Order: sequence, then C-alpha cells, then structure tokens
Amino acid sequence: MTDTFQMGISIVIILSIALIMYKLSGKNKKSFVHMEIQNAFESENVLQFKDIAGNMEAKESVEDIVDFIKNPEKYSLYGARMPRGIMFYGPPGTGKTIMAKAIAGEASVPFYAVNGSDFMQMYVGVGASRIRDLFKKARKDGKAVIFIDEIDTIGKKRGNISTGSSDERDQTLNALLTEMSGFSSSEGLIVIAATNRLDTLDEALLRPGRFDRHVEISLPDMNARKDILNLYAKDKPLCEKIKIDDFAKRTIYFSGAMLENFLNEAAIFAAKRENEKIELEDMEKAYYLIIAGSEKKDKTSLRELDKKITAFHEAGHALVTKLLLPENTVSRVTIIPSTKGAGGFCINIPQDKLFYTKKELQSQIMIALAGRISEEIIFGEDNITTGASNDIEKAVSIVKDYVVKYGMGKGLKFAPVTDESVISECANLVDYLYNETRILINDNMNTLNNIAHSLMEKESLNEEELDLVLKY
Repeated sequence: MTDTFQMGISIVIILSIALIMYKLSGKNKKSFVHMEIQNAFESENVLQFKDIAGNMEAKESVEDIVDFIKNPEKYSLYGARMPRGIMFYGPPGTGKTIMAKAIAGEASVPFYAVNGSDFMQMYVGVGASRIRDLFKKARKDGKAVIFIDEIDTIGKKRGNISTGSSDERDQTLNALLTEMSGFSSSEGLIVIAATNRLDTLDEALLRPGRFDRHVEISLPDMNARKDILNLYAKDKPLCEKIKIDDFAKRTIYFSGAMLENFLNEAAIFAAKRENEKIELEDMEKAYYLIIAGSEKKDKTSLRELDKKITAFHEAGHALVTKLLLPENTVSRVTIIPSTKGAGGFCINIPQDKLFYTKKELQSQIMIALAGRISEEIIFGEDNITTGASNDIEKAVSIVKDYVVKYGMGKGLKFAPVTDESVISECANLVDYLYNETRILINDNMNTLNNIAHSLMEKESLNEEELDLVLKY
C-alpha cells in the first residue's frame, strides 16, 4: 500500500513538472515571436550626408533614393520603379550603418535598425514572424528606412541539406523576400541591408525586384582618410605640429572606424597626461597602438641574443623594402616587443594604388621572407626561429593569389589551390624568390649590419633615422 502511494505521488510530481515546463516553453516561444524593434531615428542624433566624410561615390549612388522616399509619386508619374532594396557591401568598419542612417536623416523618415541574428531563434517560424512584425511596424509610418545589418545570417546561399537551422533560415529569408515583393511603388519604404561579403549571399536576394542596387562602401583612399580625420578631429584640441595630411598617408588600409578609434586613443593619451592639447607624441603612440599593440614595459626578461635576432630579422625587412620598393614608407622599425605578441615589427606603408604589377607582388613576397633569411645568414640554418611565422603566412597567401587568383604564374591555373600542379608551382616560386632575396641581402651585408646595430642601440628607428643609416 505504501509503495503504491509513493509511486502515485512520484507520478503526480513528474506530471506537474512536465506541465510547468510545457507552459514555460510555450510562453517563451510566444515571447520570441515579438521582437522590440528600435526606431533609431527617434533616439539618436539625426545624421545627414554632411556628417559623413569619404565614400563620395556611395553618396552619389543613393542620393536619388532620398528623393524617392520624399516624393515617390514623382517617380510613379514616369512609370519608374525605384529599387526595393539596397545592398551595402564592403569591409567591416567602413560606414555602412552610418550611410543608411544618413539616408533616413536626409529624407526625414524613421530609421528601423535590426541585425540579421535577431531573426534566428531555436523555434522554426519565429524569424519569419519577426520579419512580418518589422515591416508591419514600418508601414504604419508610411515612409521609412529599414536597415538589416549582417544579413548574411539569414541570407547566405542555400544548400541542398535540410536541417532545423536551415529550415528556420529559409522560412525567414522567404518571409523577407515576400514582404519586399509586396511593396507599392508609391509607398516610400526602402530596405537597406549590409554585408561584408556579397559573394556569400543567396542569388534570390540580389536579383531585380529585391536588393537590386548594390553599393560598395570601400576602405577610404588618402583624400577620404584626410576628410575623415578632419571630421573626427573637429572636437579635439590638436596641437599645431600635427599634420593631418601626414597621418592620412600613413593610415592606408584603415577603415573609417579605425580612424575614429585612432584619434580617440590619441585623445585618451593626452587626457592621461592632463595636457592642454593632443600632442604629436600622443598621435604617434596611438598610431602604433592600433598597428601593433602597446609596448611591453618590462623588457628585463629579454635575452641579449633575442634582441640581436630580432634586430637582424627586422633589419632584413627594412633593407629589402628600401631596395625593392623605395617608394614605400617605412615609418618605424623596432625591436621592442608588443602586447599583440610581436617580438618587434617593421611598418611598411605602400602607396595608394589601384593595381599591383607582377614585379611588385614578387617584391612583397621577398620582403616577407627577408626576416627569416637574415636570421639564417647571420645565425645559421639550425638557429632560425619561430619569429617568422606570420611573415611566412603572409608570403604564402600572396604566392597563392599570384598563381591562382591573378594568373601570373607560368600559365593560367584553372584548378583549386590544393591541386598538385598549383602546389608545385607555388613551391617553386617561393624557392626562387627565397634564393633571390638571399643573394640581395648578401650583396648588402654592410647595410644590414648597420641597421641591426642601430636597432640594438636605439631599439627603434623612424624613417628619417633609417635613411641616415642607409647612407653610410
């Protein structure tokens, strides 16, 4: 009797727990369906095109969109259908979100910002419901800009394998496409999406009638970097010695976000010193912080041999750069270790160029190999170090592109990188350039020694100091 009673109690408890879990599950599923959509136009400072530096081509590509949002009826009279969607693509930090906000600001309409990951949940159908909620809310305003960042999350190319996650992604993507297909040409509603990789997106997203205008938001060139730096420097007390033009030249490959962060770090350094203005010293420290990380303060644990190896390694990079690509800027060579793990570094700044020649790519490979070769020449083959690992990765990457992507090898290669013929040609090219670099360094041993000994004495050399060493 007692056993039966206890068993009955256990069954009741188990059923009660199961019922509670079921109700909680249903409640959570319901709450997932309704997503709070932030109207950034109401809560943030309104941006306009005048607030954006650089990306002039991108601005010109979307100016007519602003006019369409304001006056959709004008385009309807001519039978014109404006793009239902705009796809911004380009590297991270180049200003895709800011450009979308500026379009809404110029048109004086609400701006609804969401992330692609907001639509991906564990329950199939939730993402599609959220898409419908988003468009329903935006349509209530009549005219609006909907911005979907990182659309890759829901818009990647679809495969043949069906899983729970891909089912949810497919349903969400289909809901987005359905909503966009339902636009009226006179609504004044525009969808803007952003991605870092256009080639990864599903073709259904990019065809006419969907995201039919593709606008590249690229890394800024030198003039654009100058404009961006001047824009972010407006509210910062820079000293007279700081030349924005100089830093615009040195910040090649910096995105707009990196440039903003660069000036912010300089302001932080100045604030720490409680100085009235941001000095050139602060700008230099911020620049190298972004490039290589902070310098390690405690260098007592470094062996003299390590310093010597690093000095000859970095001297090799600097020497070969000056010999092969003298138009490049070697802004700093140092043997001071950084918090990013570098034992030292040589900052080689190329010119802003649209194309690179075959010879220039070969020179880049040789520069990358020069540190390891210098170690080998000075300390012997058995004493080369692991310090060249990043250099070798860089050299291999350029070699692969040289042979496969750019077709600059012995013949065009229509084969994957893993193909034996491609691997063989890449290996032969590296061997050839390795020997050529070794000959070049051996022919300039006096200069290599001068640079290395100067580094051991001073620890760092700027371009002016390096050029003085090269004269002797």
